Amino acid sequence: MEETPYHISYEFSFGDGKRNVFEILLDPKTVSIIRTRPNFKPEWARLESNRCRCCPLGKETHPYCPIALNIADLIEEYKDMISVDRCIVRCTTPARTYLKETSIQEGLFSILGIIMATSNCPVMEFFKPMARFHLPFSTLQETVFRSTSIYLLKQYFAYKKGQEPDMNLEKLAKYYKKIQMVNEGILGRISDIVTKDASKNALVILYSLSQILSMNIEGRLNSIEHLFGESGIETMGSMEGSGLAVRGEG
Repeated sequence: MEETPYHISYEFSFGDGKRNVFEILLDPKTVSIIRTRPNFKPEWARLESNRCRCCPLGKETHPYCPIALNIADLIEEYKDMISVDRCIVRCTTPARTYLKETSIQEGLFSILGIIMATSNCPVMEFFKPMARFHLPFSTLQETVFRSTSIYLLKQYFAYKKGQEPDMNLEKLAKYYKKIQMVNEGILGRISDIVTKDASKNALVILYSLSQILSMNIEGRLNSIEHLFGESGIETMGSMEGSGLAVRGEG
């Protein structure tokens, strides 16, 4: 197991020569974000300020929304920027570097996604494995593939422990309904403090993505089923017949 924090860096380069760098450190064991400015607690980050409809936290134990606290620096930095302005975004992880000429909102979309997944919000915990294997600038199809694959891997581990796996993705569809509520709540929090639309639109993209993913799941993943074809299904069937199927250890 890794012992040092997992380090992800986002660098925004603008046409006027300005550069912004945003660093993310993840605990190697819990995949929780490590706050670098623990004393920065804006009023809009309080739990009761535009609280998410599905929030299970109590204000006595959590006076502040964990996601709001962790995105506060980012929102403050980009609150006066326009979403469609162009920039070059470089994302560096321990494994590789990604580079893309894109809009500010797409760069923020990627950063917000990983922060929200690792802030110890009970609703967003599901995304921690995806955050550990972060893929910036992911497309809709990539996100559908990754989120369902990780969910099914989670079901495999449940099966190993003797639990009933959710192979119909029923709980995954419910997850995404709650995730939409979280995106709504965070958008409501920042609406009164940002003067331009870069941060807002990044959250709108996240909200729209969660809606589309929910529809894909309810549609039985028809949008990616063709990638596997009938031959893949037959191959798995022959493996089961040969005694190679995985069995639970519970």
